[in-house]
Amino acid sequence: MSLNRDVAEVLKVIHAPDRPAWDTLSPEGARASYMAGRAATAPEPMPVAEVRDLSIPGPGGPIPLRLYRPAAAPASGSPALAFFHGGGWVLGNLNSHDGVCRHLAARAGCVVLAVDYRLAPEHKFPAALEDAFTATRWLAAEAAGLGVDPARIAVGGDSAGGNLAASVCLLAREAGGPAIAFQLLLYPATDFAMDTPSHADFGEGHLLTRASMAWFRDHYLNHAGEVADWRASPLLAASVAGLPPAYVLTASHDPLRDEGEAYARRLVEAGIPVTL
Repeated sequence: MSLNRDVAEVLKVIHAPDRPAWDTLSPEGARASYMAGRAATAPEPMPVAEVRDLSIPGPGGPIPLRLYRPAAAPASGSPALAFFHGGGWVLGNLNSHDGVCRHLAARAGCVVLAVDYRLAPEHKFPAALEDAFTATRWLAAEAAGLGVDPARIAVGGDSAGGNLAASVCLLAREAGGPAIAFQLLLYPATDFAMDTPSHADFGEGHLLTRASMAWFRDHYLNHAGEVADWRASPLLAASVAGLPPAYVLTASHDPLRDEGEAYARRLVEAGIPVTL
């Protein structure tokens, strides 16, 4: 499959000589660069009926949340999505994915709860996952007060957020709850080994490079041994049986493509309904 012409033009801008690669910057510098890029490329935000900032207690301090309620969502019994943003566990926040969350809420007609989990390297693995799981449990526990149907709670995210969503489903299964009805995995990172053909084929000249992936990994994980921890690499879980149905989206020219598709295959082999 050839690279889309418009995408190729965007990549030229991203890799312009005056735009340093993330892995050459400090986390603070990379965050500023990432936010500037998001502002330049984000579509016009879709209107929703309600946007409300919240905060809940977390294992490492307060967890900021942002709730989106579209006009189509009923005042009670609405489906809901806990959403975890991408950014390599180092970048991103509630504002970086505001447009994405508005779009999902408006088009799906569901409440979206965006989670501003702790970032690395200030807070290394498993801090982000602990916050994501805490927020998901809170959403289930407070469902009635939020006008949410506790039987229709989904989790989702893009890239690093897809990694967190997949791992939250595994944690919820191990803990006996909360019940999760669906997982939305957008080009998820599922294996920190980073040894698939797509990592080799698209590790240079595209959005993610091998160097930037290693930079994210080394900021997030405490040591190399955690690569094999299923909480970090959900593809390596001993079993994926009993997990919720999934929608898995991958991109053709993406280092994460093969591991996302491998995770989808594992789910299918376990008898779980999957749209890839």
